[in-house]
Amino acid sequence: MIKILFVCIENSNRSQMAQAFVKIHGKAFVEAYSAGSRPSGKINQRAIEAMNELDYDLSLHLSKSLNNIPKDEFDFVISMGCGEDCPWVKTKNRLDWDIPDPKNMDKGEFRQIRDLIETKVKKLLKLLDH
Repeated sequence: MIKILFVCIENSNRSQMAQAFVKIHGKAFVEAYSAGSRPSGKINQRAIEAMNELDYDLSLHLSKSLNNIPKDEFDFVISMGCGEDCPWVKTKNRLDWDIPDPKNMDKGEFRQIRDLIETKVKKLLKLLDH
């Protein structure tokens, strides 16, 4: 099982959507987690609405801290634009997807970020499924 961790600051938008897209498009060999360096404790309503448009219920997710994830080594840790706020997590591969935080964006811009995340997740999954 390949273990992927997506990390952003609040764990309320980007990393949550990335985890959801692994669940939507992933194969049985991928296990996805998400966490925040400073979690907000709630999922952004705009993220819930954006994922509802794709028939995914993000309201079932919880905003988590890095303390709430397994302490095992991950195959991939993907930071999502949190820069220096992303702490060290034991991993075999570290990637940084410099994706702007959509929390204050309008609905159209939010959808563009959602779609960018979906594209990046699909590319990663395709790479892993060789």
